[in-house]
Amino acid sequence: MQHAGTRRAVNLSRRDPHTADRMGTPRLSDAEWQAERRSGQVERLLTVLGPLLILALWEMLSRAEVVDPRFFPPPSRIVLRLGQMIASGDLWWHAEVSLGRIAAGFLMGALPGVILGLAIGLYRPVRALLTPLIGALMPIPTMALVPLIMILFGLGELSKWVTIATSVFFPVVINTAAGVASIDPIYIDVARNYGASRWSFFTRIALPGALPVMFEGLQMGQAIALLTIVAAEMVAASRGVGYLIWTSYKTFQIAQMFVGLLVIASLGYLFSLALRALAHRLTPWR
Repeated sequence: MQHAGTRRAVNLSRRDPHTADRMGTPRLSDAEWQAERRSGQVERLLTVLGPLLILALWEMLSRAEVVDPRFFPPPSRIVLRLGQMIASGDLWWHAEVSLGRIAAGFLMGALPGVILGLAIGLYRPVRALLTPLIGALMPIPTMALVPLIMILFGLGELSKWVTIATSVFFPVVINTAAGVASIDPIYIDVARNYGASRWSFFTRIALPGALPVMFEGLQMGQAIALLTIVAAEMVAASRGVGYLIWTSYKTFQIAQMFVGLLVIASLGYLFSLALRALAHRLTPWR
């Protein structure tokens, strides 16, 4: 926790150079503070300019037919189609179904992944029992299991949830177990020496210690969930963003296909931001 306090103090000193002396941390000079502030502004500007430059180049190349506009329509046409689909409600009609499937599948895969990952990291018998099974099943592509999942769970929503859950489970369980293994042994020794109960050890040592690496697994899981839902909806669905992308491709509505891709990219970015914010809130010592 001393490291966390020092980091907060340094961050605070960067925002206000006059607070550093009061907190006992090295004080940044006004020139250094201004230089860091300008550097941060430049970085934020570059973050915005990069995508805009790519879109502008794409627009020019497509308009000049350097690239085939039938396959790469200009971004302005894609944005126009996006507005039309939002106004008609078609986009939300597909997106809400995909969001529900992603949420259900992610929870079905992440919760067991966290619990089993903690058990694998804490208990050697559980590790010996489950590690070979996970190692054998993890390399199998999720989409290769879709026929079996459909046989077991039918063609309804449950099969799509299970497909997403299967893809999310493995990165979460592996990263959670790795997070427990990365806990400094001194904390475990202190807990044992002071006679901490299993529940206290679990909630105050194992879970907080595994959280940073666990969130890396959750980040991977949400990205894989988006990949999986698109593939699953292409195979057996009549609604959803994946279905929208696939049917747009088959009917050669390429601008509409790019709208579906844009929705998936936007969802992935928003989910990533949400998980990072949650990780920052639950692991303030990082």
